[in-house]
Amino acid sequence: MTDRQPILQVRNVSVDFKIPAGGMFGGTNVLHAVKDVSFDLYQGETLGIVGESGCGKSTLSRAVIKLIQATSGESLWMGKDILKMSPKELVGLRKDIQMVFQDPLASLNPRMTAGQIIAEPLRIHYPDVSKTERMARVVEMMEKVGLTGNMINKYPHEFSGGQCQRIGIARALITRPKLIVCDEAVSALDVSVQAQVINLLMDLQKEFGISLLFIAHDIAVVRHIAQRIMVLYFGEVVEIGESEQVVMAPQHDYTKKLIASVPVPDPKEEMRRRELRRRLRREAAAAATAA
Repeated sequence: MTDRQPILQVRNVSVDFKIPAGGMFGGTNVLHAVKDVSFDLYQGETLGIVGESGCGKSTLSRAVIKLIQATSGESLWMGKDILKMSPKELVGLRKDIQMVFQDPLASLNPRMTAGQIIAEPLRIHYPDVSKTERMARVVEMMEKVGLTGNMINKYPHEFSGGQCQRIGIARALITRPKLIVCDEAVSALDVSVQAQVINLLMDLQKEFGISLLFIAHDIAVVRHIAQRIMVLYFGEVVEIGESEQVVMAPQHDYTKKLIASVPVPDPKEEMRRRELRRRLRREAAAAATAA
């Protein structure tokens, strides 16, 4: 990767939230959700961001594309800091950076048809495109994600969860973006459907040359789709590297814990992993007591 310029350079990004302290004197506490995170993303690459729920994965992904406000740091898109962009500049950026959300049904407007949902980014970013051409592009994109054109007038409640996520992917792809942020995009789906959606994303990535930020808590899923993996723990990066290197030779105890939590069909291996999980828990408890 070092022989190419990254399309996204995240430098020392932190996100803090003020939380009401409660009690009779009020006041606020500060939650440090993301702490001084840096990474690069290259064209056509998938970077997996993994960690348990609450570790700051989604907060980080939203902050670097300014869906929420970062407290400090830089997020350089083609050399320009997203975090300093004006609202007008951000509108122009959105056609190049799209997002696929965790809940495939909740992320779709129930009052809009599949065709209207997928066409909406085109209508916003390319208003000069005629309605006929817009609908033709929608049908083409629906077919690319495994849906058929005769579904164009159906509403979200008429689709399965996997089909709804395909609609979300089609909507994200319709503007031909350079980057798609997948925020737990398969975690709400059945295992068999997860595999279908992941394979779909990999095929579409090859076809369109897009980059992916793929956020998930399951390191086994991330290993399948990502070239590199970044592990977050309480908002901090504890490990980053090539996927096989991170999974096969993890350096941090938290990464080892994530790998040990992945179920395997071999009973002996599962017993070994259970013992590893127990040891890591004991060591974590001892460290906490000592602190």
